[in-house]
Formats: sequence, C-alpha cells, structure tokens
Amino acid sequence: MSKEKVVLAYSGGLDTTAVIPWLKETFGYEVICCCVDCGQGEELDGLEERAKLSGASKLYIENIVDEFCDDFIMPCVKAGAVYENKYLLGTSMARPAISKKLVEIARKEGAVAICHGATGKGNDQIRFELSIRALAPDIKIIAPWRMTDLWTMQSREDEIEYCRKHGIDLPFDTKHSYSRDRNLWHISHEGLELEDPSVEPNYDDLLVLTVPPEKAPDKPEYVTMTFEEGIPKSLNGKEMKVSEIITELNALGGKHGIGIIDIVENRVVGMKSRGVYETPGGTILMAAHEQLEELCLDRATYEVKKEIGNKLAQVVYEGKWFTPLCDALRAFVDVTQQYVTGEVKFKLYKGNITKAGETSPYSLYNESLASFTTGDLYDHHDADGFINLFGLPLKVRAMKMQELSKENQK
Repeated sequence: MSKEKVVLAYSGGLDTTAVIPWLKETFGYEVICCCVDCGQGEELDGLEERAKLSGASKLYIENIVDEFCDDFIMPCVKAGAVYENKYLLGTSMARPAISKKLVEIARKEGAVAICHGATGKGNDQIRFELSIRALAPDIKIIAPWRMTDLWTMQSREDEIEYCRKHGIDLPFDTKHSYSRDRNLWHISHEGLELEDPSVEPNYDDLLVLTVPPEKAPDKPEYVTMTFEEGIPKSLNGKEMKVSEIITELNALGGKHGIGIIDIVENRVVGMKSRGVYETPGGTILMAAHEQLEELCLDRATYEVKKEIGNKLAQVVYEGKWFTPLCDALRAFVDVTQQYVTGEVKFKLYKGNITKAGETSPYSLYNESLASFTTGDLYDHHDADGFINLFGLPLKVRAMKMQELSKENQK
C-alpha cells in the first residue's frame, strides 16, 4: 500500500530541511519538496541533493518569476500599495504566489497535505494558510512550529542536532546569520542586532543587494522609463519584460544605495517586529510609476486611489490575496491605470531618486492654466465666486460664534 503524500514548501534552509525527516517519522508521509523560484538566485544551488539527502522522494523547482512579477507585483505597484508607508510587501506578495504553485503540485501528486515551515509568531503562517484554504479547502495544512506536542525543537541548535541524528550533516551556522527572505523584488533581514531597536544595523555585514548610500558613486546616474497603462515597458530605451526591468533596476538601485529601510512594523499576530528591507529596483519602479501617475490622474481619482492603495497594502500584508475584496480593489486600480502611459526620467544619487521630467499623451497638466500669466481657460475673477462659496461654511460658523459671543457678554 502506497504512503500518503505531503507537499513541503521547501527553501533548502535549516527549518525545512529538518521538517523532511520529521514528517516521515511523525506521520509516515512520503515527502515531496516544492521550491518555488520567485527570483531567489543562488539560494537554489544544490537544493536537489540536499532534499534527497534529507529523505524527500522528489523535488520540484518551479520557476514563477514572470508570473510573480506580472500577476502579483504589478497590481501592487499600480496601486501604490505600501504597508505602513514603508514596506513594499516583498514577502507578502510572494506568499500567495508560492501557495498557488504548492496547491498545483499537491493536486498533481494527489497529496493529502501541504506543509510549511513558518513559525507561530510570524505573518507567513497566515499568508500561506489563508491562500491554501482559499484555493484548496480540502487539503490538510501542517504547521510544525505550532504542533508543540509533536515538534519539540525550539532552536536552530535543536534542529541541527536532530538532522545529525538522522544522518543529515549540513553546514548551517547558528550564531552568525540573519533570518532572510529573498526574491526578485527584495530581501528582508531579521535577527542578531536587529532584535534590539536601539542598535544601528551593521550594514557592512547585512546588506546583500545594495551598498550604503555613503558608499555609492559620487556621480549621479540618469534613468529613463516608459509605461503603458501603468505597466513598465522599457528602460533606457530598451524594451523588456517586467521581470527583466526589475532585474536591471535592482542593479542600478543597488549601485546607488537605493531602497534600504529600517522598520519596526506591526505584524498581523499583534506584535511589533524590527527588520531591514532592501528593495532597490522596487523602490525605483514605485517612484517612477507615481511620477507618471501624478501627471495623468485627476485630483478626485488620485485621492481615492491613495486610500485604495493603503487598503490593498493591508489586505496583501494580511494574506488575503485570494479574496473578493482583493479582487475588487485591484479592479478599481486597473480602471485608474487606463491612461497612465508615458515616459519618466529621473536620476539616482546616494540613496535618492530625483525627478528629471515626465511626459504623457494623457497629461492633465495644462501650461496655459498653470502659468502665472492669464490664459484663455482661466479668468482670475472666477476665483471670487469660488472662494465665496468654498468658504461659506467657515463664514457662517464665524458669524454664529460672533453672535453667541455678543449674547454671552450681555
């Protein structure tokens, strides 16, 4: 009789490596590892050998970089979705994309369960599980770190010892490594000195994608981008896919110290956590998109879209990608992007992105209206009536307050 199968969200790190023998030992499952490539780069090297050594029967490495960029990153870019005014949602956007692929592999393999290695304190457990429940409510979810009666390991040292007892001798360092999550959009860092908010990050040891601004070149670099309906189409005159543009922007931003943030954020589970995020290409792309958008959107739409962007950021951060609300918010954003087409130019210099001009066939900027000289479309005298009406509530209230003040003085 064949064993039941479980699909493990596999990164190749210590946590998910230890989970493989634990799943076999605890549940008797056949373990099928699935590593979803969202642009982790060299982190994928040697994964197949490590998974098989740890007892997995099979390893899928699924490249979804283009899907991640087109279907998950770009909706957030178009929305201007930024959590708590700083975090560009690098991990938050990736988790539903990964979950979707995990469900596909589970269906293909006939697996009864999906396992993830997220801890009981973090946001990722919520993002994985809400996505999996929305896509496959019949598939069981296993979260070892919450199964304290079965998962007895409480530290990286415990996990290393567990692996060694099962014949898995891997060179993981327990004392000198940050907890990191990387994809094409960003890399996050937690742990070590970052656990104390009073301590400055050790950027010389920490940074992977970028250099500190003070070590960036002393000469600025100009960049030109084009957009069609809110989607980037070319970089410095060369047409490319979104994933290729982000890759190039990562190199440019990293060179000039762009996109480093140190944030104490409010996790979904109720605690505050401190982390450093590097998002060089994403920071540039978001700024370039906003630069063009302010030229093309009318005031009322722009105001509401800001609110929608903030709401979408919260929804994505909380793992609610596959929900009617998320669909509706993205649909609103798509309507606003119909005329966000044109070209933007900016310069990068020591951590800064400075505008250097923008054009659009749908620009709502009218030089005749904006000029200090009187044009045909604007009569300065029209402002008299407008101000009278616009300020009428203030005047009425002031008159009432004067009237009450006089009565009180009698």
